[in-house]
Amino acid sequence: MTNNKTVANKYYTREIRLTIAVITLTGLAWLLLGAEMIALLGDQLRAGDYAAASNQAVFMLVITLMQVSILVYFLTRIGQLRRHRKHRAPTGDELARLYSGDAPGLAVLVPSYKEDPAVVRKTLLSAALQDYPAKRVVLLIDDPSAPGNDEDRALLESARQLVSDLNADLRQRAEYFRAAFNDYARRKREGHIDVRAEWLVIASLHEQAARCLSEIRAEIPNCNHEDRWFIEHNLLKPAAEHRDRALELREQIAAGDDILPGSLEREYLRLSRLFTADISAFERKRYANLSHEPNKAMNLNSYIGLMGKTLSIDEDADGQVIRESRKGETGQYIPDAEFIITLDADSLLSPDYALKLISVMTARGNERVAVVQTPYSAFPGALRAIERIAGATTDIQYLVHQGFTSFNATFWVGANALLRKRALEDIAVTDTERGFTITRYIQDRTVIEDTESSVDLVVRGWSLFNLPERLAYSATPPDFGSLLIQRRRWANGGLIIFPKFCRYVTRLAAVPSRIGHALMGVHYLTSLATINLGILALLSFPVDQAMRSPWLPMAMLPYLLLYVRDLSRIGYRARDILGVYALNLLLVPVHLGGVFKSVGQIVTGKRTPFGRTPKVADRTAVPFFYLAATYGLLAFCGLIVVNDLANGHLWHALFAGANGTILAYAIMRFVGLRESAQDIGLTYREWIRPLQLPAMATPESAVGNGEPIKPITKTAMGG
Repeated sequence: MTNNKTVANKYYTREIRLTIAVITLTGLAWLLLGAEMIALLGDQLRAGDYAAASNQAVFMLVITLMQVSILVYFLTRIGQLRRHRKHRAPTGDELARLYSGDAPGLAVLVPSYKEDPAVVRKTLLSAALQDYPAKRVVLLIDDPSAPGNDEDRALLESARQLVSDLNADLRQRAEYFRAAFNDYARRKREGHIDVRAEWLVIASLHEQAARCLSEIRAEIPNCNHEDRWFIEHNLLKPAAEHRDRALELREQIAAGDDILPGSLEREYLRLSRLFTADISAFERKRYANLSHEPNKAMNLNSYIGLMGKTLSIDEDADGQVIRESRKGETGQYIPDAEFIITLDADSLLSPDYALKLISVMTARGNERVAVVQTPYSAFPGALRAIERIAGATTDIQYLVHQGFTSFNATFWVGANALLRKRALEDIAVTDTERGFTITRYIQDRTVIEDTESSVDLVVRGWSLFNLPERLAYSATPPDFGSLLIQRRRWANGGLIIFPKFCRYVTRLAAVPSRIGHALMGVHYLTSLATINLGILALLSFPVDQAMRSPWLPMAMLPYLLLYVRDLSRIGYRARDILGVYALNLLLVPVHLGGVFKSVGQIVTGKRTPFGRTPKVADRTAVPFFYLAATYGLLAFCGLIVVNDLANGHLWHALFAGANGTILAYAIMRFVGLRESAQDIGLTYREWIRPLQLPAMATPESAVGNGEPIKPITKTAMGG
């Protein structure tokens, strides 16, 4: 173990030094390029060639913005490498302290909207099997309470039944271990403890735990890479650990080794809580006085506002109303919890997620930490090209977020996080919806509610923290139609939040750590707008002379080489850099679509509907507008090449041609020509044929983010 740690430390140190060297070389190249560009701009202005000068100015602005993004990548790379070098995973004894005393209460909240029951089942099990003594799991069902069709009705009933079935199954398994703990407690009270015999019982309990996990594994279909990850990490690996522990105990007993009797109770307690997890469901849309805003934030807020209260249900003109019970009145108590885990219904947690993150929360000095998380990773082993490459960008972002923490610039990433409920109460605001008072603990002003809430928390003096371990995984959209919805949502909201963040950073002292915090935050909130607009600008404005500069590739190549190095160290191939670049080109219209929605909300004040990422068995259709924009961008590259060649801009023609070729590759690999034709045909049937034949019915659509979003063979949407 020591040797492994030493090797790892040497590796991190070497990578940090390499990054510093790359920053130095890149900085020198940028300085020389800048001097050359400024001199060229001066020559153009003196010659009165204002058209060329304006193109040159745009080029310099875009290159400067890209330089800032590259600098952020370099700095976060150093930050995350230092954090991984310094990080020491807590020992088993350190984690076990949460079993030795009164562990803080934990509620795992899983918001769900029309999800596949098989997906939700794995998520609930990964939450219920957390190695933590005081946990509750709540499925927040957001399906319409009065479904409009048979398919929606079946999904709602299956979600309700799933909670009931899981509860019954785990309760039956937990009873065996609780009975063993109660028997031990009785023997201890009576003074009849035989330490050797008790450890033999503990060994048999570990063997029984392994059998229980193996039985659960037999009920889980092994259909895809997500199933395989769950089976391996949540069932097979813990089962093997229980068997190893049982074997270790039996060998120690046979050898006559001394086993500390003081840890007997802790082992009994830990085993007794292993399968104990009260799983319940809550449906906010059944109650008229709770928020019905169609977004994940208000689904979470509605339940958080009821925690710690005894509730009664009344009927009035609006329907069912849930309220706090009056003094002396009976009702249903919703248990409170000091900590909350928010977990998307398509995400999975390692069994030690809660124990490790709560140990950070409860450590001395961390009383003002509001959020601890491990930004989610993509499930390894995806077979589809777009899912694997999109997963690579997700895993790179995991590294970037770890670097953010080294600058105290952590942002909450909403797929999973451990939250301190008191911190949420500190930033809560009240509002009115349909005449009812509601409370917002998590902001829903934008569709990236986690990002705005991060700013709200730091404004109130709370901090956020990324644990440098991979303990959470989320599904990556498997086709371009569903990826479009996800990435457009991610690009929508940063510009809306940006003024709030600026007001915060202007109050900070101008010290290096704060400057880094400001730089990271500005980049995080604005980069999707600036970089994607910058790509269009580089294509639109011919700057042939600037592109001939030898300093330009020397300034860009070191960044690409480090990116390739990072892809390789997280399990991807070096050549995947081409796929990453191609996917980012393909997403330019998507990201700009999200940016323009932000601008629209700023201008009109009208919120953008929350665009849920579809989870369907087949393929999600791409809206016609985005197909047109994508193929339009490809045609634009072709026109630029023709125009550049006609005007002698050979270097810019090469740039536009290369990007057009890569975009064509991305369309064929990630979208598909046949699939594009199918989606255009779907648009024709919905838009044009109804105009020609008014009596013809149009297909039913599933709405996400204000536009028709169609699966090719199904209409079920996911949360």
